[in-house]
Amino acid sequence: MMRGIERRPIFRDDQDRADFATRVAALATAGAWTVYAWALLPNHAHLLVRTGTRPLARSMRSLLTGYAGAFNRRHKRVGHLFQNRYKSIVIEEEPYLLELVRYLHLNPLRAGVLTSLPALDRYPWTGHSALLGRVPRPWQAVSEVLGQFGPNRRRARAAYRAFVAEGLSQGRRPDLQGGGLIRSLGGWAAVTALRRGREAYLGDERVLGGSEFVEQLRQEAEAQQYFRPRGLPLARLLGLVCRHLGIAPTLLQGGSRRPAASRAREGIAYLWLTVWGRSGRQLAAVLGIGPQSVYKAAQRGAQDRAAWDRLDPKSTRR
Repeated sequence: MMRGIERRPIFRDDQDRADFATRVAALATAGAWTVYAWALLPNHAHLLVRTGTRPLARSMRSLLTGYAGAFNRRHKRVGHLFQNRYKSIVIEEEPYLLELVRYLHLNPLRAGVLTSLPALDRYPWTGHSALLGRVPRPWQAVSEVLGQFGPNRRRARAAYRAFVAEGLSQGRRPDLQGGGLIRSLGGWAAVTALRRGREAYLGDERVLGGSEFVEQLRQEAEAQQYFRPRGLPLARLLGLVCRHLGIAPTLLQGGSRRPAASRAREGIAYLWLTVWGRSGRQLAAVLGIGPQSVYKAAQRGAQDRAAWDRLDPKSTRR
């Protein structure tokens, strides 16, 4: 969830909302995340996603920085648009996925932006209308959600809409707003230590799940901390990959399109960004290419991850 600074609007009109949705779609199309539900309100927005080829923090930075810059230019304003950092909650899928799809999509009704479920059915700025087939969103995980309601698309949509209608009387639900970590591990001291993947969970973030789920996260985090080092310094990584491919490091700079140089950049970007969670801008500056080119190279490198993972120092720490 992301909110406007001082609770001010982050969407002034449909052009703003369309721009934000387009940016969410671009990240989904690139494999950065899978989008199950989303809702745009005047001064905040909600996303329910599964992370993909890049850490959540990097995707959110790309989304919010790009949108804020475009918003400021369009409306001739300066300064921060969003209030602090976005809030993220790790979700235990099995008991909560569908409940959160419904809860997020009902946000415009709870906020008074819309007054009826038929109006929500037509409203283009949540994923609800896409699930009903009213607004095409090819980047949204429509099939994955409707598949939970039945194998037949028509019947699944009817069952989904009935499920949403049942939630109209529930109002705000604190049980869907996180807190599992506090309940299960005994307070904020555990929150500050929790790591999942490469994203650090700070004191204002939550886990939504039972005690077994939280314990599983803790064990996974400990295993990753032990088995996965932070990686090599960037200069050593460049040298390692170049030696592996038999090329000179100078070939990487300036955006050379030679196949060997492109393959080296893909391996370096995959290890540096995707595996070790390091800065894409730092790598872009060293290689002399744009940050977006670095992210695309990491995605291509991930397609041959078996080859590159053999160069990861973690393989020697068993």
